[in-house]
Amino acid sequence: MSLFLQADSLAVANEVLTEDQPVEKTLSIWELLTSGGIGGQAIILVLFILMFFALFLYFERLMAINKASKIDANFMNNIKMNIMSGKIDSAKMLCAQTNSPVARLIEKGISRIGKPLEDINTAIENAGNLELYKLEKNTSMLATISGAGPMIGFLGTVLGMILAFHKMASGGGQIEVGALAEGIYTAMTTTVVGLIVGIVAYIGYNHLVVKTNKVVNQMEANAVEFLDLLNEPV
Repeated sequence: MSLFLQADSLAVANEVLTEDQPVEKTLSIWELLTSGGIGGQAIILVLFILMFFALFLYFERLMAINKASKIDANFMNNIKMNIMSGKIDSAKMLCAQTNSPVARLIEKGISRIGKPLEDINTAIENAGNLELYKLEKNTSMLATISGAGPMIGFLGTVLGMILAFHKMASGGGQIEVGALAEGIYTAMTTTVVGLIVGIVAYIGYNHLVVKTNKVVNQMEANAVEFLDLLNEPV
């Protein structure tokens, strides 16, 4: 009988201890993002829009630059053969069919054959500047987002701290920690999201710059090869 009483006592004691222990509450990412009040939610919404816009710009430019960098390895050899054979129209048609920045530069140079070499070089440089502008289209927007994202996040940080201090001042020194949660969540979540947006946009921008420079080097190398071809003795 005493064994049953001891077992019952242990069970009751365990229940009391379980009730006294604090229950750990998990916080999902969505709850974390929406716990900062209307001000924090508005700033986070703006940051998510910037993130979407940055990712769209990055992938759109990446596909365009990758397409511009693709060119047949035998393109310049075919151009050289046509020009050496006097088939200028065939060389122009080959450039038109290739449809790449390099081909458009060479086509511009071919269209100036017969004029002074300096004029041909100037025409190729002007065409190259136009192609570079096309490659860098909207890329500067990524640089802007990479700087604006963290700044907007820090704006949320300041607003959150103002809200927290306002709660403290209104409470007359009797404010509880839970009442400060909204301001603290606003400050922390907007900072984190703003930094994430800035980092993603910054990495994307620099990657596009590297890819663009490779295409520019490719254009310059082919332009020099074309000018050397015109300088070869007949």
